[in-house]
Amino acid sequence: MDVPALRSALLGWFAAQRRELPWRVLGADGRRDPYRVWVSEVILQQTQVTRGQVYFGRFLDAFPSVQALALASQEAVLKAWEGCGYYARARNLHRAAQQVVQGGLPSTYDGWRALPGVGPYTAAAIASLAHGEARAVLDGNVRRVLARLHAVSQPPQRWAQAAADALLDPARPGDWNEAVMDLGATICLPANPKCSVCPLASQCSALASGNPAQYPAPKRRAAVREIQGVALLIGDGQRAYLERREGTLLGKLWGLPLEEVGAGESEAAALKRLEGRLGARCVQRLGTAAHSMTHRQLSVTLYAAQADLPLTRIAQRPLSRLDHKLLALQGASRLQPALLSVPL
Repeated sequence: MDVPALRSALLGWFAAQRRELPWRVLGADGRRDPYRVWVSEVILQQTQVTRGQVYFGRFLDAFPSVQALALASQEAVLKAWEGCGYYARARNLHRAAQQVVQGGLPSTYDGWRALPGVGPYTAAAIASLAHGEARAVLDGNVRRVLARLHAVSQPPQRWAQAAADALLDPARPGDWNEAVMDLGATICLPANPKCSVCPLASQCSALASGNPAQYPAPKRRAAVREIQGVALLIGDGQRAYLERREGTLLGKLWGLPLEEVGAGESEAAALKRLEGRLGARCVQRLGTAAHSMTHRQLSVTLYAAQADLPLTRIAQRPLSRLDHKLLALQGASRLQPALLSVPL
């Protein structure tokens, strides 16, 4: 492999085709703002770029500096993160910001790596993009590009990181990392790679094999667990009784009171248990919302209910996307009278 020619080809392509993204804007000093890079990389850990731009703008409007983030309440941080999902990212970002204001933003890979929620990929990305440190990133897009360049069907983690390190341009580590990621996101696609316009086509072993899409081999996906539940709307779409959730599933967010339907249990039994816990009485079935999470598929049926419980303005609390879907059922139910029976 001609590494100098490969670097030249990819960086030349990147100069002409790079995506214009809000976190790539340079400051007055011609450098990246480490805080903006950090926030963007945390968002992009589990969020696609198109959606990520929306959440990035909203989060930076709420917390334009690391000091503003550190001084905010956790609930305000979760509210600004609302809809982005994987809320542990926001909680870790908040905790890390509180650490950072004590000693300043890190300037090295090791310094970033020591913060809560900052793994090897995120630390390498921030260190290279904001500080020019020669650290190669390794995410799904980069792994796919490397696997195809070398025609490796199942690239082990250690091999992939070594391959990324070997190709990294030490003179322009930030540009190189973004170039490889952009190539994977726009050209070297998982199912239908655009090999005819790829700047690395002449050196791609997977393309030479005649079937580039077979590299890397697809990973075996973990089985999806199907979860059924029932929830109560006590109030309306503006003010309702909300509970703060605990545990790993939607933990620390607020939401409508919810009860999981146990194995071998009927929905009616779970509903009765939820009514008993709250001292509530169901009056109307509003519909069912489906929501996908990592390795989980949720199906939750919502009922309007009455109870003597305090109501909260919904707009003031951070809610999950599941709860927003449930709340949307209130309006839809008026158009679907067939959904109004409560199970016996």
